[in-house]
Amino acid sequence: MPRDTLTKEQIVDTAIELLDEEGLEGLNMRALGKRLGSAATAVYWHVKNKDNLVLLAGDHVWDEIELPDLAAVDWRTAATRMATGLHTMLARHPWLVQAMGSHVIYGPGKARHDDHILAVYEAAGFTGAEADRASAAVFTYVLGSALAISATASLTRRLARDADNAEEALQEAMTKAREVALRFPRLRTRLDTPVAAGYNASPEQTFELGLRALLDGLEAELAKATAIG
Repeated sequence: MPRDTLTKEQIVDTAIELLDEEGLEGLNMRALGKRLGSAATAVYWHVKNKDNLVLLAGDHVWDEIELPDLAAVDWRTAATRMATGLHTMLARHPWLVQAMGSHVIYGPGKARHDDHILAVYEAAGFTGAEADRASAAVFTYVLGSALAISATASLTRRLARDADNAEEALQEAMTKAREVALRFPRLRTRLDTPVAAGYNASPEQTFELGLRALLDGLEAELAKATAIG
C-alpha cells in the first residue's frame, strides 16, 4: 500500500489486529507493514515509533465501551454496564493490560470513558475525591480480574513460540501445579471431589459476584454518609 494511500486509521486498526493475535511482543513495524502490504518505512510517516503505535491502539479500543445514558438508567445499572464493558474489552484485547504496565495510555477514547464513569458516581451521590475513589476502586477490581485473561494469553503464546508442543508443555505445567496444590487440604478437597468440576469453571460468575459485592459496599458507604449528614 503506497504511503499516500495509507492512513493512520488503517495502521491503528491493523496494529490492533496484530496485537490481538501476537501480543505486545509480536508488534513491530516490519510485521505491521507486511499486513498492510506496505514497506515498514511508510508506516513511520504516520506514527513515530512502536511506543506511539501502542498508545494510539491502546486509546482506540476504549471507544468499544458503551456509555450508558444516565437519564435512562440508574447509577448502579450504569456502573455495572461500564464495568462489564471494560472487562469485556480487556478480555478482547488482553495485550492492553500488559501495555498499561509499561505505557501511559491516554487519548480521547480513554478520556471519554473516564469522564463518563465519574459522571456515573457523581449521579450516585459521590462528590469530588469520593467519586474519584469509587471509580478507582471499581477500575482496579476490573483490571485485576482481567489480569488472569491477559496472563493466560501471554503464556499460551510463549509456549507456542518456545515449545515444540505447546499443548503438551501446558499440560505438564498444570500437572506440576496440581501436585503442589494436593499438599494443601482445601485445595486438595476441590481437586479430589466433584467440586473441582466447578472450581474456576465460571470466571464470569466470579467477576459478577465480586462486582456486585463492591457496588454493594459503595452503596452502603453512601447510605452511611447520608445518615451522618
